[in-house]
Amino acid sequence: MKRGLILFAHGARDPRWAEPFEAIAAAVRARSADVDVRLAFLELMAPDLPAVADAMVVDGITRIDILPLFLGTGGHLRRDLPPLVDDIQARHPSVRIALHSAVGEAPALIAAMANHAITLTQA
Repeated sequence: MKRGLILFAHGARDPRWAEPFEAIAAAVRARSADVDVRLAFLELMAPDLPAVADAMVVDGITRIDILPLFLGTGGHLRRDLPPLVDDIQARHPSVRIALHSAVGEAPALIAAMANHAITLTQA
């Protein structure tokens, strides 16, 4: 099984906004050489999620994990993302697609952000 990971972010008009997400993708690639890691954006930036998923399938990916790089599950993740994933799955029924929870809801990330905030108060 050839695996892919799509890091899914919101997007913005300022291209510099993507820099932290590109750094995350690079760090994941460095530690997971056997996984095809790509970024996709909901709006205002390219590539979008369907384009990235389609490209992965063309490249032989048979399992795609989608990780939303959002702090929480708001309207975009509740309303906009599920239909996109459903459409991708319908186009590629032989590909296993797993949609994960917002990264900001992971206990380890919550702890890391809290620890960072605490260090600011101790400086």
